[in-house]
Amino acid sequence: MTAKDCGAHHLDERKKLFRLAAVAVLAFVLLILFIIFLVWLILRPTKPRFILLDATIYAFNISGPNFLTSNLQVTLSSRNPNARISIYYDKLDVYAAYRSQQITLPTLLPADYQGHKDINVWSPFLYGNAVPIAPYLADVLAQDQMAGTLLINVRINGRVRWKVGTFISGRYHLYVNCPAYISFGDKNNGVPVGPAVKYQLVQNCHVDV
Repeated sequence: MTAKDCGAHHLDERKKLFRLAAVAVLAFVLLILFIIFLVWLILRPTKPRFILLDATIYAFNISGPNFLTSNLQVTLSSRNPNARISIYYDKLDVYAAYRSQQITLPTLLPADYQGHKDINVWSPFLYGNAVPIAPYLADVLAQDQMAGTLLINVRINGRVRWKVGTFISGRYHLYVNCPAYISFGDKNNGVPVGPAVKYQLVQNCHVDV
């Protein structure tokens, strides 16, 4: 065998090894994807469901040219719809927003655990004393209050982990948006609680994980 034939033979061997390695890598990737699909098919993971149950308004008014004071307490419930997956709520920050602008400081909820089909309930206070707002918002707020109805969004930013058996996943970002329609003009829509007014809402929230 000549040196040229020997070199060609070695080249063919390398090509075969590369093909075998590529096939092995492809088979491994397909196996991992199949396992992930099978786990998903068995577990059917579903994101938690949040409901804004009520909101108690202690203060919501303009305090100065472009400052908004808003103090309220909200009641939120979360349900884990999964039958085989538990949820760790590692961090949940709750705040209120008006016309896409944050109007209260974030309130940190305690870390919590949610078992299969369990329901958790939180009732945080949200405070925003003399928060600067865009000049146009003061006019829009005055118009909404004159109309008797305004929309406040109660939002949650957090981190969650999933637990399946003894396996615990990494942290995932949780974003929840709960619209609260407050009718200031009609007192029949709220229940007086001392100097405050409590509104029963039972409003479904939009959840992204």
